[in-house]
Amino acid sequence: MSRNLLMLSVVALGLLSGCKTRQATLGTELEHRQLDTLVVTAPAPEADTTPETFTLPRYNPSATRRWDLHHTRLELAFDWENEAVLGKATLRLSPYFYPTDQLTLDAKGFEFHHIRQVGSDEELPYTYDGQQVHIELGKTWTRHDTLDLWIEYTARPSASGGSAAITSDKGLYFINPRGETPGKPRQIWTQGETESNSRWFPTIDKPNERCTQEILVTVDTVFETLSNGLLVRSTDNGDGTRTDYWRMDLPHAPYLFMLAIGDYAIVREEWRGKPVEYYVEHPYAAYAKQIYPHTPEMLSFFSDLLDLEYPWPKFSQVVVRDYVSGAMENTTAVIYGDFIQGTDREIAGQDINEKIVAHEMFHHWFGDLVTCESWANLTLQEGFANYSEYLWTEHKHGRDQADAHLNNELQGYLSAARRGGVHPLIHYGYEDKEDMFDAHSYNKGGLVLHMLRTYVGDEAFFAALHKYLTDNAYTEVEADELRLAFEDVTGEDLNWFWDQWYFSAGHPELDIQYDYDAEAGEAVVAVEQLQDPEKMPPIFVLPVTIDIYLPDDTIQSHKVRVNERKQTFRFAVPARPELINFDADKALLCVKTENKTPEQYVYQYFHGKRWLDRYEALSALAGSDSPEAVAVFRAALEDPAPSLRTLAIDLVPKDDESLPIIARLAAEDPDIEVRMSAFGALGHSGNPAYADIARQAVETAQAYRVVGAALQALVELAPQEALAYAKKLESEDSPYIVGTIGELYASSGDPQYLPFFEKKMDQIDGFAIINFLDQYAGLASQADLETVARVAQKLKAIATDASLSPWRRFAAMRGINTMHASLRQRMQAGDGDAEALKAADEALLQMMEEIKAAETSPQLKALYNNFPDPK
Repeated sequence: MSRNLLMLSVVALGLLSGCKTRQATLGTELEHRQLDTLVVTAPAPEADTTPETFTLPRYNPSATRRWDLHHTRLELAFDWENEAVLGKATLRLSPYFYPTDQLTLDAKGFEFHHIRQVGSDEELPYTYDGQQVHIELGKTWTRHDTLDLWIEYTARPSASGGSAAITSDKGLYFINPRGETPGKPRQIWTQGETESNSRWFPTIDKPNERCTQEILVTVDTVFETLSNGLLVRSTDNGDGTRTDYWRMDLPHAPYLFMLAIGDYAIVREEWRGKPVEYYVEHPYAAYAKQIYPHTPEMLSFFSDLLDLEYPWPKFSQVVVRDYVSGAMENTTAVIYGDFIQGTDREIAGQDINEKIVAHEMFHHWFGDLVTCESWANLTLQEGFANYSEYLWTEHKHGRDQADAHLNNELQGYLSAARRGGVHPLIHYGYEDKEDMFDAHSYNKGGLVLHMLRTYVGDEAFFAALHKYLTDNAYTEVEADELRLAFEDVTGEDLNWFWDQWYFSAGHPELDIQYDYDAEAGEAVVAVEQLQDPEKMPPIFVLPVTIDIYLPDDTIQSHKVRVNERKQTFRFAVPARPELINFDADKALLCVKTENKTPEQYVYQYFHGKRWLDRYEALSALAGSDSPEAVAVFRAALEDPAPSLRTLAIDLVPKDDESLPIIARLAAEDPDIEVRMSAFGALGHSGNPAYADIARQAVETAQAYRVVGAALQALVELAPQEALAYAKKLESEDSPYIVGTIGELYASSGDPQYLPFFEKKMDQIDGFAIINFLDQYAGLASQADLETVARVAQKLKAIATDASLSPWRRFAAMRGINTMHASLRQRMQAGDGDAEALKAADEALLQMMEEIKAAETSPQLKALYNNFPDPK
């Protein structure tokens, strides 16, 4: 499961984990260590006679396996009008170990018509609570027996919750089922993770279950279908319908079952004899291979890297409308939200598509082939998929861009830790399984793998991954099985690493002080761990490299092990170092402060080995106007890393020496983000001499994002020309162009541009719609109160239409709030009839209350608590 990169947006150790204790190895590290101790003398307290109450910490175990599901066969048709699944399921099972005469299946919101043993007309008695069906089998079955069960049912999928990562647990989704929204395709698609597939077929809906499958799906002939495995045959039924027979002969978890139905163009190719398919909406057929970039190359790269060829019979990818997450690694058939779909000009220069494709593809080894046995172990899937983005970026675009990506992941984790606290990566104490889809399982999981790779070395790291995958193929795993694979390869006991990074919470917070002892001729590095010992380990064991840069341009490199709360390292050197660089590999997951001087940061920028060395130097020097710092900023305009060129554009003085370089970057840089930043700087300069570069880009740039940035620069450099260009570009449908024109029209304050927003608002969704509708509402607020009321009604209709995306509904609600805030400002300023303004504002407040009452999404309900603002 990919995080929704555009999504609206704690600790008991596992003491019961297989009765294992997690403290023994850390104890050996601490045994002879003198820790800082605070001694406080206080009067002895009076005896407390209150009986002490003990409770066990919350513990979410792996699901107990009472039956082993071998095979699932589904025959499916759909009542589009009533959004119902008409299903027949044949399940083959055996008791897992103990004899039993009962079977419990997950089946949420079903109506059962028949439950029988295959070959029998006798109905089996059952009880049903709306979530699970408990079936009496009439005799005792043993693990040597095989039960074939046939169930005919109607399912009416409905949601009971969701999370920040997966906004609904409905399981199966009808999109525009009655064709009520013109221009929007009719689709059916599924989202099984975590345990939602049991809303459209009966199963044992747990991650530690797996089976083979067949799906026979009957649809109108206008539709294409996609499911797991291979399409064995398609049968025309002669009545305007067709039945497609999909078969998956390799076992996988029920939450990975999928189905997608819609009017698609399918672009096909092969990789090592296996089908590779790209499902897109018809207007995007020519761009399918760009929408799913580098797919065959990635299949080869990951197969070769792991020394384990992609293990499944095909690799298909499909875009769906109104998706409830970012993407999902359904075995052989990945689903993506439509945010990845675009023309070549719309997606030019983006790296998000290839990172998401890499993420979901890598899951086919880590998640589909080897599956976590419980959601507490989710990082064994999402941590690896997260790290695949680094591996692919490193391979395709180089170490600098990979390290920039890794730093973004680190900042994302640290930000989440500050906001929401910390918990172990392997988190048996979660409150809700959906909570596991967070920056710990994803970001921290990938960062921990990077540290492990750095510690053991590339050869051992990938050899251990190969062993882990081959030893555990088509089975469920927990974190210790990964540890055992690494120990078998390296020969080292790695409990210390797993204990602190997987089974404990938090991360080290380091204060690092550098010094030079001239009398002793030694470089001195003092490290103190400052993390809160009440929330995380007081001491992390940190193997790191310390590089010492000497005046003769030589580097001493020392491998050390930080394993004390306070620790000092001393190294003999022939002269005062130019720089001492702790964690020279820049692999450590930590928060750190260092006492480096500006001069040392200047040296670090020009001599450091890694991207992070240069980034840290630029960040530390930010705001400085010293000649040395400015020289660094100017040099960074030519840095090989696009991310650092972008940062340098922000930091460098916009003077006669820097602006010509920035203008060249705007016109010629190969990286689109750099060009966009450069145009932003040129616009802010206010120098009309650079308007011509912006004009050329508006007229000739291939990437719409560059066109939009250049147009925005023209707004500041040549406003009337910008309006003229905007008028010419109004026919463009690209969200980047539409959004930029919207900003321009909104800043004009002229309500004559409201029809543009109304014409274009259906073409934008996702994060962009929030700003677009906010601009629309802000512009309407400057019009007469009749227009305010009309626009508010239009926004209310959007906000209360449950068929629209959460982004769009939230944007409409926020837009009404923007109008409310504007009316309040007008009242305070005495701008208009006070009574009329008050009445109009009260109408807006009433609308917001009605929207709150109509909304069913828990995430949106929580966000709506912020409205109205002001109260």
